Amino acid sequence: MVTREIDGRRHEPVERLAIDIPEEVLGVTTQLLAARRGRMEQMVNHGTGWVRLEYLVPARGLIGFRTEFLTETRRAGIVHAVFERYEPWFGEIKTRPTGSLVADRPGTTGGFALFKMQERGQLFVGPGEDVYEGMVVGESSRAEDLDVNAVREKKLTNVRAAGSDDTVRLVPPRRLSLDRALEFIREDECIEVTPDAVRLRKLVLPAGERATAAKRRKAERLSVA
Repeated sequence: MVTREIDGRRHEPVERLAIDIPEEVLGVTTQLLAARRGRMEQMVNHGTGWVRLEYLVPARGLIGFRTEFLTETRRAGIVHAVFERYEPWFGEIKTRPTGSLVADRPGTTGGFALFKMQERGQLFVGPGEDVYEGMVVGESSRAEDLDVNAVREKKLTNVRAAGSDDTVRLVPPRRLSLDRALEFIREDECIEVTPDAVRLRKLVLPAGERATAAKRRKAERLSVA
């Protein structure tokens, strides 16, 4: 994000956002923009069941907004944004309330391992994909990160029981676009973009070093507070 120091204060780029939406999705739209530090400048009800909204929103707050907006409005809304000016820093924009599922070892994902993992959150990878330690392979259903074994294989024995070898049913993984990945990452994560895929990873790959870095960041925040 490009920021500027103006008169000794930190400023950031702000965009003017124009939105046309049906009246029934007005509430959810204003909630989305409030969470992204949007400031309403104008609202016009045309009396036809549609409403025109104008907002000033920090440019960083619009990362991932279009996808979420189209989902919440069931693709009934129209949105347009253009750069307006620089304004004083709008403040922190809260990141997602969930953690990440992080691969704890390299290898190729298998159906058995993913079947066990999908109970813990939404997966970003499917079976037969190469992963490495520190790669984000899903979104945890809990607030904290969770290291997972995404390459675990089912142990084979000579004993068979009825129903034990049923077909593993996997929920299709959620594939992240670059826009969604930018919205998803936290301060300790980054994005890898290749011709074939968009992947997420931790800045620090080894699990032990990540824990040490997390403690250090927490101590720094406490000292500043």
